[in-house]
Amino acid sequence: MEAAGALPDAELDLAAVALQFARIDAPAADWRAAEHHLSDLARAAVAAAAADPAADGGEVARRVALLAALLHERFGYAGDGETYDSPANANLIEVIRRRRGLPVALGLLWLHAAGAAGWPAHGLDFPGHFLIGLEGARGMAVVDPFHGGRLLEAPELRALLKRMEGEAAELRPAVLEPVSRRAVLLRLQNNIKLRRLQAGDLPAALTCTEDMLRMAPEAAILWREAAVMNQRLDRIGAALACIDRFLALVPRGEAAQRARALAVELRQRLN
Repeated sequence: MEAAGALPDAELDLAAVALQFARIDAPAADWRAAEHHLSDLARAAVAAAAADPAADGGEVARRVALLAALLHERFGYAGDGETYDSPANANLIEVIRRRRGLPVALGLLWLHAAGAAGWPAHGLDFPGHFLIGLEGARGMAVVDPFHGGRLLEAPELRALLKRMEGEAAELRPAVLEPVSRRAVLLRLQNNIKLRRLQAGDLPAALTCTEDMLRMAPEAAILWREAAVMNQRLDRIGAALACIDRFLALVPRGEAAQRARALAVELRQRLN
């Protein structure tokens, strides 16, 4: 994971890193079968693209239709609306085994297949529900990987945003901005961390956070979260080390002031 943390964002292999996270999360799971499936999926995407001149030529609607047919019809992937909060929905090995997952997990598979086909695609900074932006010769299509690769136009996007943020919400350019590959991986792993916290397993949640930091050592908010978790576990030295890392990244502002106050409190506890 440290190797991934040193790579430029554009060089991160989304599926490979997600598979590493999944192996850490579920060491007894069959990661080799998942790895083999990812290779099969990539080869199938390449073959499907080569067989569809319109899609390969840049017609974005054909690209969406091709990937939807591949992922949701041929391989049987679907969003898990019945057991949405299951930790398995955020573990790539289990998602592949069950063919069910969260929006970000299924979106990662869309990005893997699109990348294999040579088609530019990225996650979008849409609140509360992970979406994919798939590029074509005439612009970007917005795709919902949780609902079978449904194409979302402005009215559907507006309605979805209102469900996430309330009736006063309106579409704005920021919610359709691309996010980095690291951000996709952190969003996936964050779901595992949150489910561990919900289960009351603070040490496991901290371990998950530490794994995320190895892949994204510049993620200041994660250092702050790790500090709080270490504090709650009475690991004062570790909490102080995390605060120091946070302050190196965020030296000014209200969050920095709160972090320094916490550090003073923790050092007093050491005396």
